[in-house]
Amino acid sequence: MAAPQTDQQTKARVSARIGGISESATLAVDAKAKALKAAGRPVIGFGAGEPDFPTPQPIVDAAIAACSDPKNHRYSPAAGLPELREAIATKTLRDSDYTVQPSQVLVTNGGKQAVYQAFQTLIDPGDEVLLPAPYWTTYPEAITLPGGVPVVVPADESTGYLVSVEQLEAARTPRTKVLLFNSPSNPTGAIYPPEQVEAIGRWAVEHGIWVVTDEIYEHLVYGDARHVSMPVVVPELADTCVVLNGVAKTYAMTGWRVGWMIGPSDVIKAAGNLQSHLSSNVANVSQRAALEAVSGSLDAVAEMRSAFDRRRRKIVELLSAIPGVSCPEPQGAFYAYPSVKELLGKEIRGVRPQNSVELAGLVLEQAEVAVVPGEAFGTPGYFRLSYALGDDDLVTGVTRMAELLSEAK
Repeated sequence: MAAPQTDQQTKARVSARIGGISESATLAVDAKAKALKAAGRPVIGFGAGEPDFPTPQPIVDAAIAACSDPKNHRYSPAAGLPELREAIATKTLRDSDYTVQPSQVLVTNGGKQAVYQAFQTLIDPGDEVLLPAPYWTTYPEAITLPGGVPVVVPADESTGYLVSVEQLEAARTPRTKVLLFNSPSNPTGAIYPPEQVEAIGRWAVEHGIWVVTDEIYEHLVYGDARHVSMPVVVPELADTCVVLNGVAKTYAMTGWRVGWMIGPSDVIKAAGNLQSHLSSNVANVSQRAALEAVSGSLDAVAEMRSAFDRRRRKIVELLSAIPGVSCPEPQGAFYAYPSVKELLGKEIRGVRPQNSVELAGLVLEQAEVAVVPGEAFGTPGYFRLSYALGDDDLVTGVTRMAELLSEAK
């Protein structure tokens, strides 16, 4: 007979707050694809948003030199190396025409920590955050952890995945505190035109709503599209705006883990206090590499952007040729976000997928191609494909998927 449980044993082993967090869908898909490849299957992964280029050599050389300098072997200020904070402020003026002081910059362990700390700093339990969808899979988790309430504002391909001021106003309540804004967008690649950025910013100012704007794809913009920073086109927003950014996507530095927050000094000071207890300083070698990145030439960035642009056009061409698939042309980042709604419920090799999760599973099993279903981004019925992979793999992967999906009946 089993012994009776004690009060301690009946308590939950994991807190409700942490137990409610879902695994990152994009990382999960990437991990599954890599595991299948390791098992010998020729899986092509479109899951992770990670450039396939090496980090530019001058950045690597700066890190190598930093390893040999004893000053980098010790703790440094939790908010970031002073010279890096100053360089980020200088880079922000150069790239965005936004003037900020180094004291308004907080260096974080990647862009995800910047997102997390922004909401930990701004949100009290019950505060509502307007969250345009499709959204990056991490956003709702970062909002709910401090007790915030994500209020999803949906968009689809009919509007280019852009939400309007009218939609935001309809979702606003007395508890609305923050709008989360992301342009260029992950997962859609959509970019808000300058006049729409300005209109949304002026609406936020009018109603006293904070804006957290994620600009990590600022340099990955194609064709006639143009990225503008909201506090630049609406200067009066600056005191209620937090800008998030990092080196990961622009400089092919996903593994170096350096991001940053820019905002009002009091908010940045409070977020820095949190970081001092959470993680202390970002690794100094990574910070030295980031210093070289943000201070150096953008020539390597231009080369990578040119390759992404070529792949962007190719993936849209291939996806648009698949019966039942509709793929708007992305204007930024390195993602395509095709609708697969017309394929749901149709028979494909004896299976009738009812949602994009089931369809993505079928594509992985039958075509050996890994994509992320739209459920991860708040909009079922879509796939996200990252085209930050080699040209040959891109063509082979989409061709395999097309052959499978073309069997739908």
